[in-house]
Amino acid sequence: MKRDKFKRLISFGLALLLVIILTAGFGIVWYIYYSDTIVLPYYRRGNWVLIGIYCTLVWIFFKAYGGFKLGYLKKTDMLYSQLISIACVDFVSYFLISLIGRNFLDASPMLMLTMADFGFISMWTLLTNKIYFLIYPPRKLIILYGSRQAAALVLKMSQRVDKYMICESISYSEDEEKIRELILKYEGVIICDIPAEQRNNYVKFCYENSIRSYIAPKISDIIIRGADDIRLFDTPLLLSRNYGLDFEQRLLKRAFDIIFSIIVIILLSPVMLAAAIAVKAYDGGPVLYKQKRLTIDGKVFEIYKFRSMITDAEKKGGFQLAADDDPRITPVGKFLRKVRLDELPQLLNILKGEMSVVGPRPERPEFTELYKKEMPEFEFRLKVKAGLTGYAQVTGVYDTTPYDKLKMDMMYIENYSFRLDLQIILMTIKTMLFPPKSNAHDSSGILTENKDHTNDA
Repeated sequence: MKRDKFKRLISFGLALLLVIILTAGFGIVWYIYYSDTIVLPYYRRGNWVLIGIYCTLVWIFFKAYGGFKLGYLKKTDMLYSQLISIACVDFVSYFLISLIGRNFLDASPMLMLTMADFGFISMWTLLTNKIYFLIYPPRKLIILYGSRQAAALVLKMSQRVDKYMICESISYSEDEEKIRELILKYEGVIICDIPAEQRNNYVKFCYENSIRSYIAPKISDIIIRGADDIRLFDTPLLLSRNYGLDFEQRLLKRAFDIIFSIIVIILLSPVMLAAAIAVKAYDGGPVLYKQKRLTIDGKVFEIYKFRSMITDAEKKGGFQLAADDDPRITPVGKFLRKVRLDELPQLLNILKGEMSVVGPRPERPEFTELYKKEMPEFEFRLKVKAGLTGYAQVTGVYDTTPYDKLKMDMMYIENYSFRLDLQIILMTIKTMLFPPKSNAHDSSGILTENKDHTNDA
């Protein structure tokens, strides 16, 4: 427990040292290869300002991609985050240098710097993870459960044996005194799907005894977390407005959607044209596929995608889930799906105002009705516009259950900010380059969701 007090300090110190070393590398490259080649060379302070900008970019991108989450992310996830971050920083910095030099300068020094950064970061990640988990071995935990849904959580946490060690489990229906005695033997307790009254009692007990508690939130918990703190004289209150985004947020979000979609359509128009030609050339069928989906307030709209399946894919079997090895997916469609290019026509949906860049992924009306039978709260995600990408897509895995995706969508809605939208967009790039793996098992009892449930007939 004493070591825990220094955990954030150690993580911050290691992160700061990483930023300093990466910035020093850029400083060396700048002074040797660029500072004297620009039209009007900088004096001393000008050089320092540019190096300071590079340092700031490193901090911003690493923070956005989670590159500083030592001990929180898996070793491979942290490595991917850092590699993408430094690639983005060096890419932006090269164009900044070229802008200062009023011409496209030689890119080879920045490429060499990026390769050196990749090698250094790889060694850094391996070394710091080893040191971190040597100081902070996995916590010994007990799980207090109320239903079989806890099994899915145990399976997920067991994939992080470097961080969590679940040693025992006990049902909340056992004797309360016995449960409290067991909790005191461990460093933390996982509280999953137990009635609110008992859960509150055990949360207070853990707080009283300075024991960590990991709580699987219910939908109502997520709504409360998004509430505002107000006071009525000397009485604290939590206010949940429950109408999604306010007017100012919607206005800013819509302006960003229009600007973003226009810029991306212009930049990726050659890619979209090549994709359209490939789809048409393969079997002569239609290039675009339209399908009814739901957006804000349950409004039905037609989503656009590059067709990735054979024509009339649902003619015989009706609507059904699409799987990775679905025989209806064409070779061209398989490639488009893998790199997510099949989603690009949705930029037109964004321009039309039917979708947003970031938001819950739009579901088909048939699947929404199906999920509502298991979880009536599923339509809560319709408080905002459907999105091209979303919080659930960048934080979940390929086969995250609809219930868990609903909770992540609710967390996005209740904690919305423009900064969060920008972070999700950056994380989407990482997800495209390094797709998350599926969970090995699904014990939730709720239908498992495949990629966006698309049947692009």
